[in-house]
Amino acid sequence: MSEITEISGMAALAICESILLALNDRNILPESEILGILNDAAAGHETAAESGKNKVQHLAVAELIRKIVSAGNSVRRT
Repeated sequence: MSEITEISGMAALAICESILLALNDRNILPESEILGILNDAAAGHETAAESGKNKVQHLAVAELIRKIVSAGNSVRRT
């Protein structure tokens, strides 16, 4: 991956996490919905990995999303 691609990916991740936090903070989406969105995204990449195209990348993305969910980074848990 090029440095520009990595930087773009990191920026996109930070923006998405901030949006999810804001949606939760303003009571627009509950924690369960946000976790559902993240789990759906991970499952989508796991399914895409089964196609054989870019398998390693898809599995890596799914793993990262699962780590975000388990760490609680995208919701402010009280």
